[in-house]
Amino acid sequence: MAAGSGFGKNFRVTTFGESHGKALGCVIDGCPAGLVLSEDDLIPYMSRRKPGQSEFTTARNEDDAPEIVSGIFEGKTTGTPIAIIIYNKDQRSKDYSDIADIYRPGHADYTFDKKFGIRDYRGGGRSSGRETAARVAAGAVAAKLLEHFNIKARAYTKSIGPVTINSYDANEINNLYMPDHEAYEKASDYIQSLMKKGDSAGGVIECVISGVPAGLGDPVFDKLDALLSHAVMSIGAVKGVEIGDGFNVSFTTGSQNNDAFIAGSDGNSIKASNHSGGILGGISDGSDIIFRCAIKPTPSISMPQKTVDKDGNQKEIVIKGRHDPVVVPRAVVVVEAMANIVVADAMLGHLGDKIDFMKEVFQNGSSKNSKESKDRS
Repeated sequence: MAAGSGFGKNFRVTTFGESHGKALGCVIDGCPAGLVLSEDDLIPYMSRRKPGQSEFTTARNEDDAPEIVSGIFEGKTTGTPIAIIIYNKDQRSKDYSDIADIYRPGHADYTFDKKFGIRDYRGGGRSSGRETAARVAAGAVAAKLLEHFNIKARAYTKSIGPVTINSYDANEINNLYMPDHEAYEKASDYIQSLMKKGDSAGGVIECVISGVPAGLGDPVFDKLDALLSHAVMSIGAVKGVEIGDGFNVSFTTGSQNNDAFIAGSDGNSIKASNHSGGILGGISDGSDIIFRCAIKPTPSISMPQKTVDKDGNQKEIVIKGRHDPVVVPRAVVVVEAMANIVVADAMLGHLGDKIDFMKEVFQNGSSKNSKESKDRS
């Protein structure tokens, strides 16, 4: 029986560890050999997710310094499993001792008990948002691979609570990862007003994946949009995903929603619009892939809430500990990481889609290897 801790077929990522355990990490199987890789490639991504960055993130003090312990030799991947470990250094498990037998509203405490009959109540164990640190490390490896093909995923905060961005400014840098300064200021005020009441906020993250060639994904169960939805919905705080125009397509007509094809300057077909979000029939169409996901408000709030204990006794709970008043900013890079993993997995899978691709690798590759062998002799 699989425990559901792995994702992907060709570029497969398995995560392990708990929020308050000794460490957490991931194992990546299927990364091609010869990719130049080190911890320095992972740190910029890890830094975007780590706690303690601002007043809007938990005060938990973790370096989130990744250590690559296998799969690398002389600075390059070897084609064997890459294991990455991230040690926990600032656990305060005593903050959770009061809830060992109480179910927190909005958390997975109740469902973990029903599924396993046992749960790690220290910060949520495997269901904690801290598990996503391992995903970000794996996503950074996928991003390094995709760089070779000029493919890049870029995620950002589209909205927090009632505040939505009206423009995109790539030069706008702030601790909410909101590319609109006016919206950022309004969102900051909104979050601060909730913090004073001990409440929390949710929001929407948008992701644009550029440079993806046409032809990735499969037409039935493993549609590229289905895999993206699966990957992003597996992030604990995500409650909804939409591709392209998403739910708005239900308000349009076919003539409005269809993307007309036109001849590009290079002779290739391109679309005049991108209502589909870069995916048609489950297969990438060469346009930017655009999707959004809804992030729920942080369930750990300091306001009194009604709940029950394991024996069904009515209780009132006030959650202690260090928690984000909004998880959206730190989830931005997690969404980006999962997008990278999906595209890397699809790229590797695409190599077997055509016999021409196989000939390119095996026939031309054999000729090249033979010539190199003769040159050496």
